[in-house]
Amino acid sequence: MNHGPIPIVALDVPDTARAMSMIGELGDSCGFYKVGSELFTSAGPSVVDAVRGEGKQVFLDLKFHDIPNTVRAAARSASTGGASLITVHALGGRAMIEAAVEGAGSTCRVLAVTILTSMDASTASEAIGREVVVADEVMRLAELARSSGAYGVVCSGQEAGRIRREFGPDFGTLVPGIRLAGDSAGDQSRIVTPRAAAEAGATYIILGRTVTAGGEPRLAMRRVLDELSASGV
Repeated sequence: MNHGPIPIVALDVPDTARAMSMIGELGDSCGFYKVGSELFTSAGPSVVDAVRGEGKQVFLDLKFHDIPNTVRAAARSASTGGASLITVHALGGRAMIEAAVEGAGSTCRVLAVTILTSMDASTASEAIGREVVVADEVMRLAELARSSGAYGVVCSGQEAGRIRREFGPDFGTLVPGIRLAGDSAGDQSRIVTPRAAAEAGATYIILGRTVTAGGEPRLAMRRVLDELSASGV
C-alpha cells in the first residue's frame, strides 16, 4: 500500500548558517533535506553532520558520474557520512550504477537520475546525440537502473506513474519539479503539483523554491502537506 510521497526540502543555499536557519524555520514540518552541489561544495561533509544533528535525514544529491571505482568510493563515503539517499547519473552505465550500490551498502539508497526535469525533448536530444522521446528514454534508463540494483530513479511526475505501473511499487521514484498551483515553473520544463505526484505513486518529492523562495516557508510547507493529505493516497 502506498502511503504517499515523503517530502524532501532542498537546501539550495550557499552556506551552513542559512541551511540551519531554514531547518529551524520548518521545525517538525519536515524531516528530510536535500544537500546539493552548491551547499556541499561550500560547506563540505560537515553540513551533513549538522543536518543529521537536528534529527533529520539527508538526501545527498551530487549526481555521481565517473568511472566505477571512483563512484564506488564516493558512494561509500556518502553512506558512512550519514546520507540516506544519493544520486548517480543513469547514463553512467551498468557497471557504474552497480558500483554505487555496492559502495552505498545497506543503509543508503541509490537513485539513478534519468532525464533532468529542466530538459525537454529538444534539449534531451541535443545532449544525448539522437532524437529521443523523453518518456521512452526515461523508461529505458529506469530499466537499466532497476536491473543494475538501484533502489529507484529520479524522474518527473509525468513519468512516475508509468514507472510504477511497469516496475511495481517497490521500485522507488523521486520527483523534482514540484510546484503548487500558480507557482512559476522557473527553470523546470516537466513540472507537477504535489497532488499529481502523489497520485502517480511517487516515493519522494523534492520541494525547492515552492517552499523556500517566499517569506513564509512553514506556511508553504503546510500547503504542500495539506495537498498531499487531500490526495487521499
